[in-house]
Amino acid sequence: MAAKKILMLVGDYAEDYETMVPFQTLLAVGHKVDAVCPDKVAGDSVRTAIHDFEGDQTYSEKRGHNFTLNADFEGASAADYDALVIPGGRAPEYLRLNPKVIALVKDFHSANKPIAAVCHGAQILAAADIIRDRKISAYPACAPEVQLAGGTYMDIAIDGAHTDGNLVTAPAWPAHPQWMAQFLAVLGTKIDL
Repeated sequence: MAAKKILMLVGDYAEDYETMVPFQTLLAVGHKVDAVCPDKVAGDSVRTAIHDFEGDQTYSEKRGHNFTLNADFEGASAADYDALVIPGGRAPEYLRLNPKVIALVKDFHSANKPIAAVCHGAQILAAADIIRDRKISAYPACAPEVQLAGGTYMDIAIDGAHTDGNLVTAPAWPAHPQWMAQFLAVLGTKIDL
């Protein structure tokens, strides 16, 4: 298997698990992962948030770890990467307002490169207008955005994931095993145990 070069798009208050686990998983199977954030450079960190399901009407939020970026957002180009990962949390709600973020996501999509998004990551996909006529999973609170962007919201189990062409999406961090397995399949990653 040839190692893939993957771009991970994060920001302050990205969900902790949805950032750390895919980053470490992709490294563990031999891929190179560049984690970037607009207006920050390699060596800077973003604050993460831990979202949990504790029986309330929505998730609870607690302060997570600091996550250190290992690459610069400026100059990041879809042409230099094989795939894109978009964690959820609160970061997507403001990252989607950045025109450079939207242009980058559109470039990955127009090149038909794999894009993995989890939870609120669908907000960026919707803002980039790349989910029209596609089946997309996301955190249930993002269902209206998926539908308004012309996508079909996939109401699947919290630990499930869905692949539609180059898009691999999931509702939240409990889906990591399915989400990462489907993303690795789209990447063509083979793991021999």
